[in-house]
Formats: sequence, structure tokens, C-alpha cells
Amino acid sequence: MTVLSFDERGVDVVYEGTEFRLEKELIEEAVQKPYPEVTDHEVLQLVEENPPLSGEPQRIADILG
Repeated sequence: MTVLSFDERGVDVVYEGTEFRLEKELIEEAVQKPYPEVTDHEVLQLVEENPPLSGEPQRIADILG
């Protein structure tokens, strides 16, 4: 299971027991849109090749809201 923790500067990730950080700029470059408009599903897809996506995607702006 992958755990994502969002803040205004990026995302802390725990993936298969490994903890790392995805910085805001890296996410924006990978997804090609502003960080607040990126969804949790898009970030999860950066981490995992075929993640199990459930529920509606949430924009980071709404998560941080």
C-alpha cells in the first residue's frame, strides 16, 4: 500500500516500506500542470505503475484546503 501525505511544498510518500519526498516542482514538471491542480490519483500514478485507484480523484488544492 502506498501512503501519500500532501503539503504546500510537495508530497511525502511511503511506497513498499521506502519513504521519500516528491517536491512540488518535480510533480509539476511530470504532470505538466500547476501543483494545486494535480490530483492525488496523478501523484499515485507517478509512484506506482498500475495503482489501484478508488474513489474520485481529489485536487491537491482541495486536499490542502
